[in-house]
Amino acid sequence: MSFDNRSEAGLRLAEALEHYRGKNAVVLALPRGGVPVAAEVAAFLDAPLDLLLVRKIGVPAQPELAMGAVIDGSSPLIVRNEDIIRHALVSAKEFDAACRAELAEIERRRRAYVGERPPVDVEGRIAIIVDDGIATGATIRAAIRGLRRRNPSSIVLAVPVAPPDTIEALRNEADDVVCLEEPAYFQAIGLHYRDFRQLKDQDVIALMDAAERRMAGGSPPDH
Repeated sequence: MSFDNRSEAGLRLAEALEHYRGKNAVVLALPRGGVPVAAEVAAFLDAPLDLLLVRKIGVPAQPELAMGAVIDGSSPLIVRNEDIIRHALVSAKEFDAACRAELAEIERRRRAYVGERPPVDVEGRIAIIVDDGIATGATIRAAIRGLRRRNPSSIVLAVPVAPPDTIEALRNEADDVVCLEEPAYFQAIGLHYRDFRQLKDQDVIALMDAAERRMAGGSPPDH
């Protein structure tokens, strides 16, 4: 076990990102699992916290296997994993149907998590993408490419754990990559946490509300 829980992972990750404190950074979490990690990073760096709404597009017969990903935006960005699509014999109609379903979930999450709050402006700022871990990298790749459209000065990818080959590939996508642990024998993200319980929408909403109060000068984060 590498981490007690997502909050502890976030505290450790924050220390590795300390050189970004005071550098006009914004922290962007991938919900749901990335939000508790990112909340600790944002509080430590005294940076605003926002969400990157991106969804994996799973193979119909094997939803955990990513055949692509889609990220929210004025025009949604779709990343296709052509090798998986070909090997899984997924038709164009099946891919489009799965993509539409994930776009609908993105819209539901935006209404639930963000409501009427406008997104944090990342133009000209250091954008730090945070998740609780990475497996294949398809979702993160979509997140990075979609975020580029918003013209940040640079994109930093920060995660507690990921396979070394995935991290190496993502170094070509982000301007900086910070990963605390890169185990050679990697099966699943959850195996590197003692507590990897499923988060609920209410957990995300509470963390985002607390981050908004912090930036408005309200109650400090409770550690």
